[in-house]
Amino acid sequence: MEQEVPVTIHQGETVEAEAAETMPKPDAAYIPELIKEIASTVSETFSGFRESESYGQLIKAAEEVRTYIKNNPAQALLYSLGAGAALGFLFKKRR
Repeated sequence: MEQEVPVTIHQGETVEAEAAETMPKPDAAYIPELIKEIASTVSETFSGFRESESYGQLIKAAEEVRTYIKNNPAQALLYSLGAGAALGFLFKKRR
């Protein structure tokens, strides 16, 4: 069951070129304001996260991991090697 699919070569380039011509150019004053707005939003979000209960749980879990690694360095090394190998097999490039 073969299907014929119409192929139009270089159609995307003309659409992108037309879009670039019609888009307004950002002025120099607009970009810093946009960056300040993004920075403010990120700062507020992070401040809210630091005040949440989840942040305290995350810090506590990180401290428990540090303690476990100090008490069991060989096991921690083997766990990290196993996790690295598993992730390597999972995300390896397929040729």
